[in-house]
Formats: sequence, C-alpha cells, structure tokens
Amino acid sequence: MRDVYIVECVRSPLGRGKKGGALSNERPVDLLASQLSEVVKRANLDPKYVEDVVCGCVTPIKQQGGNIARLGLLKAGYPITVPGVQLNRLCGSGQQAIHFVSQAIASGDMDVGVACGVEMMSVEKMGSDIPPAVFMKLLSNYPYRLVPQGQSAEKMAQKYGIDRKECDELACESHRRAGLARDKGFFDRQIVPYQVLTDKKLKTYTEVYQDEGIRYPPSMSSIESLKTIFKKNGGVVTAGNASQITDGASAVLLASADAVKKFG
Repeated sequence: MRDVYIVECVRSPLGRGKKGGALSNERPVDLLASQLSEVVKRANLDPKYVEDVVCGCVTPIKQQGGNIARLGLLKAGYPITVPGVQLNRLCGSGQQAIHFVSQAIASGDMDVGVACGVEMMSVEKMGSDIPPAVFMKLLSNYPYRLVPQGQSAEKMAQKYGIDRKECDELACESHRRAGLARDKGFFDRQIVPYQVLTDKKLKTYTEVYQDEGIRYPPSMSSIESLKTIFKKNGGVVTAGNASQITDGASAVLLASADAVKKFG
C-alpha cells in the first residue's frame, strides 16, 4: 500500500442553513465549484491531472442532484476528461469521499484525486430525499425500528448517563473555542471567501468570509433557558446544544508520493 498525502484543503465559510442565511440564495453547484477551483489553484496544479472527483452530499436531489460532483468540476473549469461521482453516507459523506480517494491512491489505481463535499440545508431540506409518507411506508414492513437522529441522541444520553448540564457545557465551550479560533485567525487560511450577490439591479456583491453559526461570546444562561425538543421531560437535546443547520462546501486535494514529487 502506498502513502497518501494531503496536498491542499479548503472550505467555504459556513452559513446558517435557513432563509436569510449568508449563503442561502446561492446555488450548491456554484459553492462547490468555488472550492474545486481554489484547491487546485493553491497547489498550482493544472486540473487536467486530477483523475477523479468524489463528492459527499446527504441530500442528493434537485439542486444537489444530477451528480453534483461532475457538474461542480465542470463549473470549476476542470476539463471534460475529469470524471466525478457523488455519494451519500449521511453525516459521514464528506469523510467517506476522502476515504474513497485515499484508498484509490493507496492501491495504485490513481495518483491525484479530489475529495469534496457540499450541503446547503437552506436549499434542500434535511430529509427531503425521503418524504415522511415514503419513510412510514418503509417502516410498515422493515426488519428494524429506525429511530430519527434526535430521538437516538436522547436514547444514547440515557444509556450512557449524559445529563443536560454536560450537553449545555459542551456546547458553550465549543462556541467559546470556535470564537477564539476565528478571532485569532486560525480559520483564515482554510476559508475561501465567497462573493454573494446582494443586488441584481446594481450588481453589487457582499463578501462572506467568516462562519455565521459561531455565537461568541456564548451565553450559558441563554443555552440553559432553551427547551428540549425530542423529549419534554428529562430530555437533553435543545436547539442550543444540537448540531446546527448549515450551508457549506469543502475540497481536499490528495496525491501519491510520486505525484507530489512530479508536481512539486
């Protein structure tokens, strides 16, 4: 097995995944294309040498369908000779894209590949790829009881003795650390600023360059005041300590040792 090297990695700023969010009026394919373009630009690599683009996406329908990997790479200026494939491993989709590209390089199947991901939850809502009626019909004759994510979190908290206070404290500390990291510039290199059209008539743009979901400084009292969502009595999951609804995209350029030496 060959070694695999991370050559470059970039991401968009993260916008709130709802109407009015910083990126909510943008198209997923455009946001993805901006990352695919930048990741090879930073590595000073002609995209014709990319042998495959693998893209993770949880809701691959409508504006995020049609093999957005291929659509995004062509929009980014890659030549038509570069293939692309879209995958869905739910919350691990982007990470799985990295695994697939790494495995292909390690096995000797290719030397250069891009793993990427895009999810615009303001555009294609979570769960819209399997409507409730279809899901319920599936459950009517299914060998397992499928428990939604929020309810699963409550069950896990109960099983492992995780209380509401621990969840709130973790959320508060997460926002504190993220805010400090942002203010100290730790995210600056990885984020690709994105130009958002704010006025079609005047053709004016606003640059989005920071994550929108960070609440800094965080308020522990505000987090504690929120009601639980999935379990009213004795529950732990609230809008303040659950994962956020977010818009964003990213890309990672991976290569073999031979390719690293060849392209410098």
